[in-house]
Amino acid sequence: MEWSDAGIQIRPFLSVTIGIVALFVGRLLHGRFTKLRDWHIPEAVTGGLVFSLAIGAFYLATKVPVSFDLTARDILLIYFFTTIGMNARLADLRIGGRPLVVLLVATVLFIVLQNVTGMSVARLVGLQPAVGLIGGSVSQIGGHGTAIAWAPTFVAAGVPNALEIGIACATFGLILASALGGPVAKSVIERYRLEPASHEKLAVGVEFTKEHQPMDALAFLHSILALHLSALLGIAIDAGLTRAGLGLPLFVSCLFGGLILSNLLPLVAPRVSWPSRSTAVALIAEVTLGVFLAMSLMSMQLWTLADLALPVIAIVAAQGLVTYLFARYALFFALGANYDAAVTAAGFVGYGLGATPTAIANMTAVTKHHGPSPVAFLIVPLVAAVFIDLVNAIVLRTFLARL
Repeated sequence: MEWSDAGIQIRPFLSVTIGIVALFVGRLLHGRFTKLRDWHIPEAVTGGLVFSLAIGAFYLATKVPVSFDLTARDILLIYFFTTIGMNARLADLRIGGRPLVVLLVATVLFIVLQNVTGMSVARLVGLQPAVGLIGGSVSQIGGHGTAIAWAPTFVAAGVPNALEIGIACATFGLILASALGGPVAKSVIERYRLEPASHEKLAVGVEFTKEHQPMDALAFLHSILALHLSALLGIAIDAGLTRAGLGLPLFVSCLFGGLILSNLLPLVAPRVSWPSRSTAVALIAEVTLGVFLAMSLMSMQLWTLADLALPVIAIVAAQGLVTYLFARYALFFALGANYDAAVTAAGFVGYGLGATPTAIANMTAVTKHHGPSPVAFLIVPLVAAVFIDLVNAIVLRTFLARL
């Protein structure tokens, strides 16, 4: 921890430690207030928001800003998505082929709807339509990264505080994404009495209703070794794609590394034991995702959003309503109105208003209560992590040209 005129800077080791504590606080609150768990709100979200509010209160009392070094958080993201790749089976793609196409088409249509919504609300509250685009797919389905990347474009278009508006919208969107995904799935699962078609182990974590399966140290180390081998392959893939001018986020390349090894090894080396969909891999996934999400939420500097609160809340609230209705009444039925569709809808809300890890956290919270959904865990990361940025860029350029 460092104290300076700029405030308190918390180093990586302590940042992770506080993230773990935030995750435990979330779990404690879910134990005390069972409605949080019943509505499938991720524990990491609850704990992270509590810490973010506490840090915000500290700033209001002292005027001393607190910031976290999130280097370790980004490494946890690599670990998590590598486990998703390790648990993916190409055989599921035969089942998930049509849902993948439906989800992709629905996402493209939703990006357009999100921008129309943002621009409409911006006009109603007396703001430039360009501000509505920032509060649309730039910051919502795009998230913080896209908001930062596109800020100079909108500054040039006449929105001088585009960066601040984008970060504020992305932050409030992330909170909504975490709060609404579970309720979408819960409402349709209970109304239509849906049950999982698969009875395999969960991809992330273990079910609340089942006893934890035994796991020894060797099983855990075996999974860690497999995870590292997959990540190394992913890093090599990332280097090759970068040289070819086809760069993807590193976590996507590592997901592909895990997918390749998990599906190739049984064919070329059937005697090699590979821990795909094992209890150890599921628990590693749960821990890394939980701490990542807790750190992401606890590090939000809420005091920086105060000046933009009212217009941003109006835009993001409208986006939340539109996203809920789209996922609940359009996407769910387009995907077949089954259990996988319900879990996918929860994931859609997660990346539609937040980010890919939020989507996975929403789906994890649902499946821990109701059972696994391999199809959802395969198609949601593919759409959310691979296709969105490209499609979003094309749609945004079209809207900007018409301003």
